[in-house]
Amino acid sequence: MNSYIELDVWLESRKLVKMIYEACSTFPSEEKFGLISQIKRSGISVPSNIAEGCGRQTSKDTIHFLHIAKGSLFELETQVYLANDLNFLNEEMLNTILTQITSCKKLLNGFINYYRKK
Repeated sequence: MNSYIELDVWLESRKLVKMIYEACSTFPSEEKFGLISQIKRSGISVPSNIAEGCGRQTSKDTIHFLHIAKGSLFELETQVYLANDLNFLNEEMLNTILTQITSCKKLLNGFINYYRKK
């Protein structure tokens, strides 16, 4: 592989991070060290772990980091639902973010399957 920065899964996860940051900008300021911090960390973890996995020497190591990225997507999904429950996100933004999370999950699953066959 030439570079992880050309991977659809990495590019789409970056789009997700941008969505998350834009959504968090509307949250109450008292959430700065609470839910905002958690959501941002979970979001950033996805492309970061994809990149780290691609930098590993073996397929086994790569798959390990891809699974961490997948776990971060599930964590983020839960936090986005919580933000909606707390009325920090409207239904439209919730659905937009969830659609992007689903897209990232599918791409990540495909990438994991690719590495399993190597």
